[in-house]
Amino acid sequence: MAVCSRNAVTPVRLKRRAEFLAVQKGDRVKGPLFLLETLRQGDPNAAPRVGFTVTRKQGNAVERNRIRRRLREAVRLVGAKMMLSGCDYVFIGRRDILSASFSRLTSTMKDRIQRANRMAVPERRDQRLKDC
Repeated sequence: MAVCSRNAVTPVRLKRRAEFLAVQKGDRVKGPLFLLETLRQGDPNAAPRVGFTVTRKQGNAVERNRIRRRLREAVRLVGAKMMLSGCDYVFIGRRDILSASFSRLTSTMKDRIQRANRMAVPERRDQRLKDC
């Protein structure tokens, strides 16, 4: 099985509902600012794909759009460099993003993407279990 490699290309956007539903079946990394769902695609050489969603519970349309914009900008500046090729990422925003500083958002995003990447590569997970 091929290992996902780092990709310098900007991620492709997930747009269809079916794509978001497929990623729900993958791994999750939870936290106060956002939930990150990840799933490996069939092709390990494909560009990473990313999607953003915010539920109605998080506020009115203006607030939800602001949450999405902050997530998109953080991915553009920090996250795209860390995403693995052949993987899908869905960020589910929480209302706390509105009051958090942007530096806290980017540092949290780095941490969560790194954790998700460790979970996404089964060869590394298997090796870690053998070392124990």
